[in-house]
Amino acid sequence: MAPFNLSDLTALLRACAGEGEAGDLDEGVLDVPFFDLGYDSLAILQTTARIEDEHGIGLDEEAIDEAETPRQYLDLVNRALAVRGTDTLHTDAVVVGAGPAGLALTLMLLRSGVRVVLVERSPSAGRDFHGEILQPGGQRILDQLGVLEAASGRGAVALDGFQVLERDRLLLDIDYRRLDAPYNRLLALPQRHLLDELLARCRQLPGFHYLGGHRISSLLHPDEGGACAGAVVSGPGGRRATVRAQVVVGCDGRFSKTRQLAGIASGRTEAFDQDVVWFALPASGRTTGRVRVHRAGSAAVLVHDCWPDRLRIGWTLPHHTWQQAAARGIDDIRRELAAALPYLADLIDEHLTQLSDLTLLDVFAARAGQWVRDGLVLAGDSAHTHGPLGAQGINQALQDAAVLHPLLVAALAAGDCSQARLAAFEAARGPAADAVLRMQRLQAAAFFGHGGPLAAFLRARAARLVTRTPLGARITRRIAYGQPQVHVQTDLFAADGSRPAAQSSTSMS
Repeated sequence: MAPFNLSDLTALLRACAGEGEAGDLDEGVLDVPFFDLGYDSLAILQTTARIEDEHGIGLDEEAIDEAETPRQYLDLVNRALAVRGTDTLHTDAVVVGAGPAGLALTLMLLRSGVRVVLVERSPSAGRDFHGEILQPGGQRILDQLGVLEAASGRGAVALDGFQVLERDRLLLDIDYRRLDAPYNRLLALPQRHLLDELLARCRQLPGFHYLGGHRISSLLHPDEGGACAGAVVSGPGGRRATVRAQVVVGCDGRFSKTRQLAGIASGRTEAFDQDVVWFALPASGRTTGRVRVHRAGSAAVLVHDCWPDRLRIGWTLPHHTWQQAAARGIDDIRRELAAALPYLADLIDEHLTQLSDLTLLDVFAARAGQWVRDGLVLAGDSAHTHGPLGAQGINQALQDAAVLHPLLVAALAAGDCSQARLAAFEAARGPAADAVLRMQRLQAAAFFGHGGPLAAFLRARAARLVTRTPLGARITRRIAYGQPQVHVQTDLFAADGSRPAAQSSTSMS
């Protein structure tokens, strides 16, 4: 076909304008500056989707976001058209997202003889994460999977518990050393260490096909309105692959593209009154040994040790007020943080030098309207999103993987990945996700909220109750392990850790 030109683009924009809703925009779509043609970013999103669907290409979303003129956008389209081609892969399961949930589930499935294609949009694992605290329940799952020791050996920091301080007064002290060994600790484990180890184990097993630097473009539905039968993904240079499978598992995070393509509402709620601004400080010899929340006036700041020889700091702000704080400038922010953390004032002054040192986490909760459809499952943050309080994100993701694993093995063996067959996943994990959200709301109100002298008095009473009574021990175990406790069903693994499985086949079409 002839190359796309400006007239083609204008006609498509006109045709696509008004097709979508603002909710269709995912995290990476911005109001790009080149629309002197009179259309906004939602129109270009719909236009891009139309071009991909009609011409069988995949477009690089990051490159599109960075384009500054219509001509640059057209060049991206025409380059993709010039190299278009389609690989077809046949497998048992497609897992979208190589985070903790996706990689842990993939490894469990591979060790149970299931063929898996794993799709990850990032071309490398060298990403920075802030949610790196592993609760004992998550540690146990990784240990049962055989990766905890090796992942920790790449670099990790053990923490004895969780404390809340009101200025210099210790308000709450939850000592994890009272739990049963060997998981009587919190573990600050950089996610890149965990993900690298999980991916390395997956690569050792037959039946594994990894598509790094690929994005899911569409879901396959051979019968209109019927079961999902795989996915189309786009990779570098716009090259596409069609992956045919019995089931697609979306583990691609709180802004899940899989969930969006399935037309499932995220169920986002503004359940918390705070956002968190994260940064790290070099801090050799200045360890805390615990996760600490420091309350000082209107500020609440979270501090914990992290690898290597650093402190991870989370500054809480009232929801949606970061822009105002940033407008005050880095000097003002440094002064406020130094007042809240006087024992770290020298490090803050030396190392916090510009706004780009800070990363905003928009804190919200979400529970997808559906977790399971015929041939499709959502897990981890794609299904239920939590705030950072209580370090539950990785814990919940790993527990989802452990619960979903035996259900998928049985469903694939029976050739039945229907919604009815897989509904047991949401039935098992939904109440647990709801319980975590309730607990996080209570924690946020108690230890990050404000409310004057009465609230401070009640906060102190609640802290004494948790610290000094059997109720506190029960709450600690609930936070540490989840309820009910979840284990990896290792009896489904082959005795030698792998089972012969046909390699995913790849053919050009």
